[in-house]
Amino acid sequence: MSDTKNVLIVGVGGQGVITASEILSEVAMLEGYDVKKSEIHGMSQRGGSVSSHIRFNKEKVYSPTAPEGTIDFLMSFEKLEGLRWIDHLRQDAVAVINDYRWDPLPVSSGQVEYTPEVEKKIKERRKAIIYKASDVASKLGNIRATNIVLVGTLAKLLPFKKETWIEVIKNRVPPKTIELNIKAFEEGFKQEF
Repeated sequence: MSDTKNVLIVGVGGQGVITASEILSEVAMLEGYDVKKSEIHGMSQRGGSVSSHIRFNKEKVYSPTAPEGTIDFLMSFEKLEGLRWIDHLRQDAVAVINDYRWDPLPVSSGQVEYTPEVEKKIKERRKAIIYKASDVASKLGNIRATNIVLVGTLAKLLPFKKETWIEVIKNRVPPKTIELNIKAFEEGFKQEF
């Protein structure tokens, strides 16, 4: 049986999926893990879906993507994206999801209606930590820190030292946003579940 952990980070273009996956990958490497990462940008510059697989193990990891049904942790920056990817998780896996609605183009153009009861449908399928991470980031002064709030929550579930996360965040974000991003990480880390 493999000890490889599989994390899937999803969202909409511009929400910070790639930054979050780079932070997680670097944290795992600094903690001595072999890491593979894969990104799919899609039509991200137009608000389209973005996903990133991160796989890590103390032993060699050979593939950057994990098959459907084998994901250990899902982090979603938008709840409909969370629902779209929820079945990629193992039955006993955990999802960390931002309770935020971003209408895809067919919804915003009036072609279809937004899926009703998204949160309920997610929780019927898997264990999920769903909260308004965007509101947390907004209260800190910048909604763009939502990704780091969610990273903080995910960090509690993963086997890495908190100090390593903070070190990587300091090195990855623009210097003028370090203080904001560390606060965002701490707020996410404090979330109860």
